[in-house]
Amino acid sequence: MELSGDVSSGLGRAHVFMAQPHYQEQFRALLGKTAWPGTLNVTVEGSNLIHYIALRKKSGIDTLDASDEDRAEATEIEVSDFEAHRIRGFLRDGVSFGGATAFKAQFKTLSGSIECAILIPDLTRHIDVVEVIAGACLREKFNLEDGAVVQIKLD
Repeated sequence: MELSGDVSSGLGRAHVFMAQPHYQEQFRALLGKTAWPGTLNVTVEGSNLIHYIALRKKSGIDTLDASDEDRAEATEIEVSDFEAHRIRGFLRDGVSFGGATAFKAQFKTLSGSIECAILIPDLTRHIDVVEVIAGACLREKFNLEDGAVVQIKLD
């Protein structure tokens, strides 16, 4: 499966979560290295959104915020070959840090590619934004600005 979408700005809060040692240990096991403390947001639409909804469903994420038509089409997408990696949440100093599901992938631009993972948080506000993690800051590594078109190919 390959998703294509546009780089978009997020809320700027992912680094608070991504920098937590509990998560970083799990990202190291997943990626073979720690993840850059942030995510790159990629907005998807059309058939790319349908495929992403199928991954969200596999992750156990409620997709009621998607249209009935999109949910029905996503049911037809075969995702059983893609291994879902569980990222466990934790409690620190009375603050709950939620879990997520990750899918290993390759992040591709016209100037190169890098191993990455799609991270689907258990609690998220958006259905059409794919959050990508990698061992490097993807915006800097590939000189990406909002609106740049990128591809994410699941392993």
